[in-house]
Amino acid sequence: MAVGAFSAALSGLNANASALSVIGNNLANMNTVGYKASTVTFSDLVSQTVGGASFDPMQIGMGVATGAITPNFSQGTPENTSTSTNAAIQGNGFFVLQTPSGGQAFTRAGDFTLNPSGTLVSPDGSEVLGYTSKTATGAIDTTGQPGAITISPGALQPPVATTNFTAVTNLSATAAVGDKATASVQIYDALGTPHVATITFTNASAGVWNYAVTLPGADVSGGTAGTPFPITAANNGTGQFVFNPDGTLKTVQAGTGAAGAPADFTITTPAWSDGAAASALQWNILDANSNPTLTGYNAASATSSVSQNGSAPGQVTSVAITSDGTITATFGAGQTVAVGQLALANFNNPNGLVKLGNTQFGQSQASGVANIGVAGTGGRGTLMGSALEQSNVDMGQEFTNMILAQRGYEANGKSITTADQILQDTLALKQ
Repeated sequence: MAVGAFSAALSGLNANASALSVIGNNLANMNTVGYKASTVTFSDLVSQTVGGASFDPMQIGMGVATGAITPNFSQGTPENTSTSTNAAIQGNGFFVLQTPSGGQAFTRAGDFTLNPSGTLVSPDGSEVLGYTSKTATGAIDTTGQPGAITISPGALQPPVATTNFTAVTNLSATAAVGDKATASVQIYDALGTPHVATITFTNASAGVWNYAVTLPGADVSGGTAGTPFPITAANNGTGQFVFNPDGTLKTVQAGTGAAGAPADFTITTPAWSDGAAASALQWNILDANSNPTLTGYNAASATSSVSQNGSAPGQVTSVAITSDGTITATFGAGQTVAVGQLALANFNNPNGLVKLGNTQFGQSQASGVANIGVAGTGGRGTLMGSALEQSNVDMGQEFTNMILAQRGYEANGKSITTADQILQDTLALKQ
């Protein structure tokens, strides 16, 4: 029996030594960005059944084993930084990396920087993956496979041609026939040249306003400098708005089309004198909530807001990361444009991930396949730009666990010395 006590106590020494190693590693990484503490659980070994008259089984345990070492993926505290390329995940998910060796890894540590090529990378040089392709409207296309994100500070960003604009305008219900109101919209052609389109509203009768869109004559092919160039009705450059008695928009008649319920329509410009092709500009008559952007209330005729989606070429001066992972670059005269969007991955069983070092994890059969998408969708958390997630190591808990493991180690050591004494006493019986 003494020999069995030796082996059981030895297993206890090994198990508690493993626990102390895990605790020591947790404490060593208490200041490691994105580190997730691990927890050790024990399980008993198979028991030996001994004979006896008892109705119930008589079993003697054979010791203890390390049952599991499980990472704890609870949220770490986000801490603001002064680095715009840093990001912290709030909620579930992992950043997706392409390692220098070509493999794929996942991390919670968002201490990213730009390498000499302008590619977003982690401290070990792994490329941070995301989406950079754009749709026809200029939005980031997140339907494909994620790739490396390159943002070159100082590099000239290409222009974005204006494809839609919005003018939030009130046309006075008390205006007299012939009264006019104007709204100016700066748009950009495909070469990034700015142009000012002027919308002139003319009152035709109570609640009825005609519109006409003109461009500077020098800006369009066939125009005359100093003379406004009218966009024809065939290209929806003229039309009419009719308002209900309560001031809400009733019908829209664009160009040669028939009047109908309020809806967006497209105005086509002539070719531009700088060589750029003609522009197709969607006038957003309805906002994102399907509410008309034009009203006919008893207030002064005025345009309170104008917006459009084009931009001139310019050099990137700064970047920022939004809550959905969109990376926006500021260039030119304070203009911003989305240049990419970070990818996030989540797993059915994050505890099944394999630690790779550098606060990175690898996919395994136990974790399941990575579900890659963007922040705020599919159960993934949101992002905080210019911030880092700190480790989730709880010092108080770790010190408590250390004391328990130390006492367990000491107790098992005592079991060995006791078993040794019993064995010596047994050997002394023959003397």
